[in-house]
Amino acid sequence: MENGVYYGDGYSGDGGYMEQEEEWEREGLLDPAWEKQQKKTFTAWCNSHLRKAGTAIENIEDDFRNGLKLMLLLEVISGETLPKPDRGKMRFHKIANVNKALDFIASKGVKLVSIGAEEIVDGNLKMTLGMIWTIILRFAIQDISVEEMTAKEGLLLWCQRKTAPYKNVNVQNFHLSFKDGLAFCALIHRHRPDLIDYSKLSKDNPLENLNTAFDVAEKYLDIPRMLDPDDLINTPKPDERAIMTYVSCYYHAFQGAQQAETAANRICKVLKVNQENERLMEEYERLASDLLEWIRRTMPWLNSRQTDNSLAGVQKKLEEYRTYRRKHKPPRVEQKAKLETNFNTLQTKLRLSNRPAYMPTEGKTVSDISNAWKGLEKAEKAFEEWLLAETMRLERLEHLAQKFKHKADTHEDWTRGKEEMLQSQDFRQCRLNELKALKKKHEAFESDLAAHQDRVEQIAAIAQELNTLEYHDCMSVNSRCQRICDQWDRLGALTQRRRQALDEAERILEKIDILHLEFAKRAAPFNNWLDGTREDLVDMFIVHTMEEIQGLIQAHDQFKATLGEADKEYNLIVGLVREVEAIVKQHQIPGGLENPYTTLTASDLTRKWSDVRGLVPQRDQTLANELRKQQNNEMLRRQFAEKANAVGPWIERQMDAVTAIGMGLQGSLEDQLHRLREYEQAVYAYKPHIEELEKIHQAVQESMIFENRYTHYTMETLRVGWEQLLTSINRNVNEVENQILTRDSKGITQEQLNEFRSSFNHFDKNRSCRLAPDELKSCLVSLGYSIGKDRQGEMDFQRIMAVVDPNSTGYVTFDAFLDFMTRESTDTDTAEQVIDSFRILASDKPYILPDELRRELPPDQAEYCIQRMPAFKGPGAAPGALDYMSFSTALYGESDL
Repeated sequence: MENGVYYGDGYSGDGGYMEQEEEWEREGLLDPAWEKQQKKTFTAWCNSHLRKAGTAIENIEDDFRNGLKLMLLLEVISGETLPKPDRGKMRFHKIANVNKALDFIASKGVKLVSIGAEEIVDGNLKMTLGMIWTIILRFAIQDISVEEMTAKEGLLLWCQRKTAPYKNVNVQNFHLSFKDGLAFCALIHRHRPDLIDYSKLSKDNPLENLNTAFDVAEKYLDIPRMLDPDDLINTPKPDERAIMTYVSCYYHAFQGAQQAETAANRICKVLKVNQENERLMEEYERLASDLLEWIRRTMPWLNSRQTDNSLAGVQKKLEEYRTYRRKHKPPRVEQKAKLETNFNTLQTKLRLSNRPAYMPTEGKTVSDISNAWKGLEKAEKAFEEWLLAETMRLERLEHLAQKFKHKADTHEDWTRGKEEMLQSQDFRQCRLNELKALKKKHEAFESDLAAHQDRVEQIAAIAQELNTLEYHDCMSVNSRCQRICDQWDRLGALTQRRRQALDEAERILEKIDILHLEFAKRAAPFNNWLDGTREDLVDMFIVHTMEEIQGLIQAHDQFKATLGEADKEYNLIVGLVREVEAIVKQHQIPGGLENPYTTLTASDLTRKWSDVRGLVPQRDQTLANELRKQQNNEMLRRQFAEKANAVGPWIERQMDAVTAIGMGLQGSLEDQLHRLREYEQAVYAYKPHIEELEKIHQAVQESMIFENRYTHYTMETLRVGWEQLLTSINRNVNEVENQILTRDSKGITQEQLNEFRSSFNHFDKNRSCRLAPDELKSCLVSLGYSIGKDRQGEMDFQRIMAVVDPNSTGYVTFDAFLDFMTRESTDTDTAEQVIDSFRILASDKPYILPDELRRELPPDQAEYCIQRMPAFKGPGAAPGALDYMSFSTALYGESDL
């Protein structure tokens, strides 16, 4: 023991005690009423075990201090032998004995939270109660197991099950549920009803109930009184651990009764299985007998083959069979399936319960029922086949009669009006196309007539079959068949005569039709040519080059060369019309002048031909005017191209030179700035060439010239190039000036600056003067900047990106890169350094006077500070004192000045 700390077991008296005390306060162990209940209960519980060793304790916080009875208690409840105790009376002997007991508890898997041997030896009641509760949990409650629950939940479930049948008992916890004493009485009565008359107990007499239960338990169950009835009644919420300790004694006392109950349950379970098996056997016998009797009654009906030889009688018998299959048999199918299922279930249950297999009564085995069922199905199949065959036989005879009637009705409907049609002279006034249509229609009728030959033959064949089968109405069938055959012969003769008359009329009109067709074939393309030619001669055209107008003139000359052949075609077509008029007039053919193949007439063609001949000279003049216009445009193209081909390359050369300077690869920063100024002057001196080119471009636009094959430069690209050149010069001048300012203010050397520029340019692969995040990371690594590949390295790089790319544009310029590298590689001024400098000027005063600033600083900078420094507000300040500290922090953004 040294300074309140015992090093032997690693226990810190102050820290460990406070931690345990806080835990007990949360668990309620600091409640005085609970502490009293625990002390009484835990003392009785310990004595119930110590008496087996012939000893006891009176004061729980004193009698365990030397560790001897504590070790004895653990040996009694565990049945094991602990190490030999130290018999000395010194403090360290007692601590050693208590530590042996605590080590034994820990070896049983019990975690002791800040319980040290010193507290037990010192008689600390709270620590002693906590230790005894830990022992009770481990050796009296932990082994209680009900349905794989925890010890506490299992003990509570055991109480709920045992007290469930009892009135006014509802065990939900281990404090309020036991307060009236009925729960204790119910547990005793459930296992030993001879000890308590539960019906005489009342919820209104809790003191009597508690005394009754405690007295009976102590006298007959060997459970000592561990609780005080008055304490339980007068405490708003009795101590849960005290009641759990007492109830666990009930559980262990009634374990024997529990085993008897388990044995009774096992017997009931076996008997229940046996009763269920006997029920399944009886049900099988009943179902088997009923099913076999039904099959016996059904078989004679299925084997009967008697009928009245009528279709209606057979159909009635077939409907009876269908009713049998639909209504009567399905329940029997279910009965058979249930029978087999019950048999299999019964055999399985018998096998699983180690019973002998079930053998049904003779003639009622599963195989007997299966054979009877197969016989039933065979009889059903034969009966159904007979019914269907008989139905088909009688239906065929009726069907033949209906079929003859239907085919005869159909044939007579088809022939109705056909004889009058074949004798008609309607073709005499037809034109050729109408005649051909009639002839096609007649050919279709001939095909239809030939197709109906099979129908007539079928009618005759059906009539013959009805005669063979001795149909009762054969006379009317034969008479109708004869009428159909006679009419069929007449239709054949009339068809042949009409075909000959149609052929003769067709030959008369065919010659005129050939002439009409020839006119239509020639007139249509010639008319289309005339329409297209007229459209081409008056068509508006837009050309942009000499080649296009020359192509139009050449095409027009080729067109004029074809006018002679067109005149010949025109005369040939008009001659065909004249020939048709002569033939029609000679033969007096009605409607012969109307051409069925076209709506064009000779007068239409004559009018259009005259229009074409008049439009040709007008087209010649239009093409000549356009030729002169294109010659002038060609001259403007050459002027613009000559000037643009000089300006464009000049701009490109200047842009390349400026870009090379901007890469920082040519001389010092001052040299680069000087050269950029020279290029700037040269560019402004070149501006008159751009203005001259603008004037030429205006003339080109006014002439509607949209392309120029003499140059690939456009005015728009030249304007953009000119503006980009000016922008590039200004941007590079600004960047170089900023780099000079950075170099001078940060004190970096030209070699460092060149190294930064060289690394930046190396990773700027596309020469865009800016780096993507991945390119920046590689550039920093090449300069020796350490960026890890782990998560911390990624976080460091994101912080760097926040500095060099504060607007999250996704890229980093050289200026931002240079600013970051100079801050990383050079010392920078801080607000503290500036404050120290002002303090030197102020002779260590916390303020500075305007005269001191004017004396030590240049005039402009002194006035700058005087105007912006706030007045000093501290004690002992001279008139006009200024606060240089607030001013300095404001310079670096560290205040709101």
